[in-house]
Amino acid sequence: MFLLYIDPGTGSMLFSVFIGVLSTFVFLGRKLYMKLKFVLAGGKAEKIDSAKLPYVIFTDHKWYWNIFKPICDEFEERGLPLAYWTASPDDPALTADYKNVKAEFIGEGNKAFARLNMMNAGIVLSTTPGLDVYQWKRSKNVDYYVHIRHTVDDPLGYRMFGYTFYDSILLSGAFQEHYIRKLEEIRNETKKEISVVGCTYMDAMKVRLNSLQKEPNEKTVVLLAPSWGASSILTKFGAKILDALIATGFKIIVRPHPQSLTSEKEIIDSLMQKYPNSEDFEWNRDNDNFNVLNNADIMITDFSGIIFDYTLVFDKPIIYADTSFNKAPYDGAWVDEPLWRFKVLPDLGLKLKEEDFSNLKEIIQKMISDDSFKKGREKIRNEAWQFKGEAAKRTVDYLVAKYGEIKHE
Repeated sequence: MFLLYIDPGTGSMLFSVFIGVLSTFVFLGRKLYMKLKFVLAGGKAEKIDSAKLPYVIFTDHKWYWNIFKPICDEFEERGLPLAYWTASPDDPALTADYKNVKAEFIGEGNKAFARLNMMNAGIVLSTTPGLDVYQWKRSKNVDYYVHIRHTVDDPLGYRMFGYTFYDSILLSGAFQEHYIRKLEEIRNETKKEISVVGCTYMDAMKVRLNSLQKEPNEKTVVLLAPSWGASSILTKFGAKILDALIATGFKIIVRPHPQSLTSEKEIIDSLMQKYPNSEDFEWNRDNDNFNVLNNADIMITDFSGIIFDYTLVFDKPIIYADTSFNKAPYDGAWVDEPLWRFKVLPDLGLKLKEEDFSNLKEIIQKMISDDSFKKGREKIRNEAWQFKGEAAKRTVDYLVAKYGEIKHE
């Protein structure tokens, strides 16, 4: 008896080849079917496109519902049809009360990619990087792919070619265009269309925050919110940073990056086992991060985009760890200049070095009472978060206008 082993990389490649062949046959079959339908319809083009979805949102994880909910609400209010495809079986969209927005769970992993690679749509909006790089291929039946960013920092922090094969990108701030154009020039890529629309989830957070009256915490609450990858604070310092935080006597909340729960599952599982939940220590995996951000008196992080959610919306101080960020796996490796987020971090908070771990309690107390970073936060807020309160409207305006252009081409 022979046992055959296929490594994950080869398996992914074989799946991509299989989907490519299958997509080609489906596309050719659909093309023949549409031609036949066209003839039977008496040559009227408007009668043959009924199967095409005008607008589709795709999300690979329920964590991004905060980005898309304001957009779905705007579609609903305008009475426009929208298909919302999710790879999370427990995505909040699936139970949302909409008439015009139709949410559908399309499966996980390869099952989801199979649906995506053969979808028939006018415009697809997504925040998922890696289109046409890994298993997710551009469908021949989709007219236009639009990427919306899920952070307000520079776009060089994606894994390489994360948004290269989208047709357009929606930005939260005009400064981000510099980095996109720089990459396009270096890699001799076709220029993508760019539009600055603001940030949907920050707009929604600010509305919620303004409606609340927060009481001071009885005990100082410290949120540890890392990014993921080899340079992240949990991967690099692990037990050292957790021990230092517990030693402060403060209430500690650790919120892992959603990607680390998949890509670094062994590390996270090991730490969760070593440091179980207790009265003053908590692992947070809420889909909605609003409450944990609002409750924290201070945040410690590395280079995660959550820095900007916390400082710009909640106007609170941060401490960022010195993790010696390695640009090699990221788009930033192509550009001979520091990532924007590292340029602005000194305006937002204090750098924490490993030798300072023993003084962490005193550092935290000092930062909570330090107002000197307020001006820095306001400066970065105006640069990175434009059109406050208008992002959902501007996003849907863009999609509707683009769909109109496509229909008339």
